[in-house]
Amino acid sequence: MDSTNDTAMIIGLGNPGVQYRYTRHNAGFMVAQALADKLGISLTRVKFRSQVGSGRLDGIPVIIAKPLTYMNESGSAVSSLLHYFKVPLNRLLVIHDDLDLPLGTLRLRPGGGSAGQRGMQSIADKLGTNAFPRLRFGIGRPPGRMDPADYVLEKFGASEQELLKMTLDQAAAAAVTFIREGLEKAMNLYNGEVG
Repeated sequence: MDSTNDTAMIIGLGNPGVQYRYTRHNAGFMVAQALADKLGISLTRVKFRSQVGSGRLDGIPVIIAKPLTYMNESGSAVSSLLHYFKVPLNRLLVIHDDLDLPLGTLRLRPGGGSAGQRGMQSIADKLGTNAFPRLRFGIGRPPGRMDPADYVLEKFGASEQELLKMTLDQAAAAAVTFIREGLEKAMNLYNGEVG
């Protein structure tokens, strides 16, 4: 597949600030960090209101970013990064949390709606399209009558830590496959439940 020679941009969504660091809404940040650690890429530069790092995987240029805007303003950072680095839409992978999938479930898709995820809606609005690859990281539904807005800002529980780590590892591996072999291969290997 020729497009593996193109730069790949992996963007994890979340909220900046220590108080949000390990919350469900920051699953995208966690995957971006896990991928950066795996590839030995340091996310220390700040560019276009994002933490950014770059490196190579098997000769393929890779950019990993965590927007430092709040979730619902992610689009401005993503749009600026994409244009600056001249990355084609099919080489962008946006990673975000998803309430509609249980923890331990990953879904890669070539496009689609935001399903109420404000970061994804912001990106689609700024790019003028929903047609870009994304990796949905399941965080599960809130218990009982808990407000989803409160639930996503909670930290993962102690009983979830082992499954969380496995899912983060799988999500980072899915991103590696996306970079090397493209979205379809990553979808075939990683869509579904972890383990």
